[in-house]
Amino acid sequence: MSSAATELAKIRLSAPHGLCSPGQRTVVLSLLLVAATFLLYAPVGHHPFVNYDDNRYVIENAHVMAGLSWDGVKWAFTSYDESNWHPLTWLSHMLDCELFGLDPAGHHYANLFWHGLNVVALFWVLEQATGSPWRSFMVAALFALHPVNVESVAWISERKNLLSMLFFILSLGSYRWYVQGPNWRRYATLAASFALAAMAKPQVITLPFVLLLWDYWPLERFHSVVTPTVEAHRGEKRFPWLVLEKLPLFVISAVSGVLTLKAQMAGDAVGSLRRYPFPLRVENAVVSYLRYLSKAFWPSHLAVSYPYPLTSFAASQVVGALFVLGAISVFVVRLKHRRYFLVGWLWFLGTLVPMIGLVQVGAQAMGDRYAYLPFVGCFLMLTWGVADGAQQLRIRSGLVFAGSVAVLLALALVAHRQIGYWGDNVKLWSHALEVTNGNFVAEDGLGGLLLEQGRLEDAIPHYRAAVAMHPSDPIGNFNLGFYAGQHEDWQAALQQYSKVLSLTKEPRMDGETHLNMGFIYNHLGDLDQARESFKAATRLLPQKVLAWIGLGIVAQKSGDFDVALQSYTHALEIRRSDVGYLLLAQLLERRGQHDQAVSALERAKALSPNFPAARLTADNLLAQ
Repeated sequence: MSSAATELAKIRLSAPHGLCSPGQRTVVLSLLLVAATFLLYAPVGHHPFVNYDDNRYVIENAHVMAGLSWDGVKWAFTSYDESNWHPLTWLSHMLDCELFGLDPAGHHYANLFWHGLNVVALFWVLEQATGSPWRSFMVAALFALHPVNVESVAWISERKNLLSMLFFILSLGSYRWYVQGPNWRRYATLAASFALAAMAKPQVITLPFVLLLWDYWPLERFHSVVTPTVEAHRGEKRFPWLVLEKLPLFVISAVSGVLTLKAQMAGDAVGSLRRYPFPLRVENAVVSYLRYLSKAFWPSHLAVSYPYPLTSFAASQVVGALFVLGAISVFVVRLKHRRYFLVGWLWFLGTLVPMIGLVQVGAQAMGDRYAYLPFVGCFLMLTWGVADGAQQLRIRSGLVFAGSVAVLLALALVAHRQIGYWGDNVKLWSHALEVTNGNFVAEDGLGGLLLEQGRLEDAIPHYRAAVAMHPSDPIGNFNLGFYAGQHEDWQAALQQYSKVLSLTKEPRMDGETHLNMGFIYNHLGDLDQARESFKAATRLLPQKVLAWIGLGIVAQKSGDFDVALQSYTHALEIRRSDVGYLLLAQLLERRGQHDQAVSALERAKALSPNFPAARLTADNLLAQ
């Protein structure tokens, strides 16, 4: 009997009775997956925004907060903000703001919705491709409940991960549809799905390679593995033809890769070889592969950030990881009659390549979010391997069912605990410090949280700890400069800010640094330096109201009233404020435009919740 026929026989023998039709069974299993997913992740509706990227993606992003608009759409498709080109992700966040404003519950529930959709889509696509509903259900259930995926769901900023995964799965489904009856319309649907996935997050650029794996199993299109049971209209194809067939998809991958590299370089997100020598990156990649694999089967010590090592790994650690990876590779190759082992293993290895750190982005050695797509390969290997092994050893189906339920319950319990950490920023960062070593990002996170609460003195020890761990940490150094400025140690503050500018070219960090330097120079009476700093801030952060106000103040004090008027007006166009109108009123009065000054003053009073405090702020800004 052929392999495909044997598989179908196994399905018929192992399928439980009681469901009237395959269609009804699929619906019931889908509803069960949705219920389990939403039950597990229901607590996220009470979670706050995370003080790690959520501000940049949502709560401090003027384009996103404005909701959906034509200007917003144009910005989404032309922006390299956050060192990424992902217009679909930006549009998704804009839609959330349009619907929910800045209520974090709506944004969290939207993430949960997309994850639930991914779970069901993965089940449907696998079932249609393999003809194995119960095994496909188990893969989808592992994907739904695995603790490593908590980060992608509970972190609003990881919307890009969820959206790209959805269209990746839909691309797999579209490909099978195309294979059933090849024509240009079906291929266009496949290409469109892939393009949308890439416009959400470029991690999916490995899709053409995954489709080649899909050709090997379960679609069985390779000439060497095609069996008589494969439907005739699929036809057997030789490998070069299968590669050529995917050429347009490789073009999409290349375009996405180029855009991503430009975005990362524009945002100074790509780590230089000086900071991360290539040999160190290779060592980290090898060790990280094994660490990811261990977390797939034993998900412990999960953290929002894993620090990148500043020195080389121990040789034994690298050699040990290579040995394990090599042994698994030999194992899956020798079991070539179990084609799902090779497909699952190469899926895991291949889809991790864009995130494994050979092109280092950021300061993290690895991230749970990066495993959202690759772990599907591990789940395929595990599910199909256990099912076939149980049948070969004649293990009763009841025991297999009980074991599967036990595994899912254990994963759900660990995931529930992990979700709890994301419900409180203090818990999130404190837990990261507990389970990792040298985690300067976590120290910065705790410091930032305390700073938001106005607890500067409590925050500074965390920033000092971060800089001690990682002297090139721009966030820690920036906040040490802020601390010096708050204590009126102006020269120390300027020295610290100058160090930040030498450490990073990231536009937002550079812009904030120039802004703070501008106010210090203004306070010291160095108007020329202040003007240059504010100009740099407005260039780097064109939507930053304070930068335009600072430029207006320096121009007004220098007697350049035209520039001051343009700057104040631009600041008020971005966001109307009582202090902005008060500054404008004083400038108009000095220009002799009394009626316009009175009008600006009335607008300030109408906007202000505390007019005397706003007037004092405006007077102090001009007096410095």
